Amino acid sequence: MTDNSLNGSIVHYESFPSGLVQARPVDVWLPEGHDASSNDRYPVVYMHDGQTMFDSANSPYAGTDWLWNVDKTMARLIQEERIRPSIVVSVWNLPRQQRRAEYMPQKPITDDAERLMIARESDLPGEEITSDNYLKFLVEELKPFIDKTYRTRSDKENTFIMGSSMGGMISAYAIAEYPDVFGGAACLSTHWNRGGDGAVIDWYKRHWPEAGSHRVYFDYGTETLDADYEPHQQQMDAIMRARGYRDGEDWITRKFEGADHSPRAWRERLHIPLTFLLGND
Repeated sequence: MTDNSLNGSIVHYESFPSGLVQARPVDVWLPEGHDASSNDRYPVVYMHDGQTMFDSANSPYAGTDWLWNVDKTMARLIQEERIRPSIVVSVWNLPRQQRRAEYMPQKPITDDAERLMIARESDLPGEEITSDNYLKFLVEELKPFIDKTYRTRSDKENTFIMGSSMGGMISAYAIAEYPDVFGGAACLSTHWNRGGDGAVIDWYKRHWPEAGSHRVYFDYGTETLDADYEPHQQQMDAIMRARGYRDGEDWITRKFEGADHSPRAWRERLHIPLTFLLGND
């Protein structure tokens, strides 16, 4: 099903099949002017929590404040020539427990991290985490389909991943696990607390890619859940520096005073990571 608007068009796949994870809806946003017969090719941004990305008839959140309105922001930034025309692939999440199992980085949950999770009365046992299969689904099943079906630039330099909260966790994990596939990530309000009070960050000291061919964006607010994120984000920032990333050049961490943990807050600042990853500069 295709939904056309002044903000581009959205192709909806109601049940995208997979041999690795449970089938789910996937939306593909195409910028105005995308033409299968054209020689133009486009970068691609993969986004999690897909049912909250677009105000389309298919979304259960249509018309609510839970939407990011990615299509409107993308269309505006493209029109203003602040970013390159790009394709957005939004992958819907599954019910709550499955979402957390797919978005929690799997390899960083060491015995020490799991003990901390248990101490915090986590209801996500380590053996139930399935994020390795989720990332394989994105890389080995979904991405090849997207690259075959649409006019994409399929190389690492033009393939990005983005999410918020635990979607930020899995986006960072994707860069570490598939540094040759994803050239950039945006992690908004990354929920470091879920992984044993930030214990998962230690894993990245040994597994984060060296600087030189990636762009990474982090941010956090100061209200509700975000109020606890700053110390953990500072730990991650130290790893970025140790790996050679340069603040303001190939890496950004932004603090938003007064911002809470909500789609409204992420929607209001979405233009910043999109411009950082897709900018025309």
